[in-house]
Amino acid sequence: MPDILPELALSVRQPWGHRILFEGKDIENRDRRTKVRGTIFVHSALTIEEDGQELADRLRLPVGGLIGTVDIVDCVSESDSEWFFGPYGYVLANPRPMPFVQCRGMPGFFKPDVDWDSVRAAA
Repeated sequence: MPDILPELALSVRQPWGHRILFEGKDIENRDRRTKVRGTIFVHSALTIEEDGQELADRLRLPVGGLIGTVDIVDCVSESDSEWFFGPYGYVLANPRPMPFVQCRGMPGFFKPDVDWDSVRAAA
């Protein structure tokens, strides 16, 4: 568990969450700009990206909870990153995987509803 818990989470479909945390995906594409900067939780949505179903099944990627943290350092409308397709990209840095914590997701940024004392006690 992170020592300092981020206030916000952003839900992404698998395998994108896995790619952010383990494969160097440094851009999260969105339809809207954001002013959010700093560390956020990466939340794995219940829905798996259709093109990523085989990878998600093979790696048994978790869904429906928090899977790590990442820093949002910028929001751009152009990028040389292989991961960018726009129209906006949240520039990501310092991905840090963490043990899965079940948590309901929501569209956009949200505050995770988690009893952290119980999570820490179970660890």
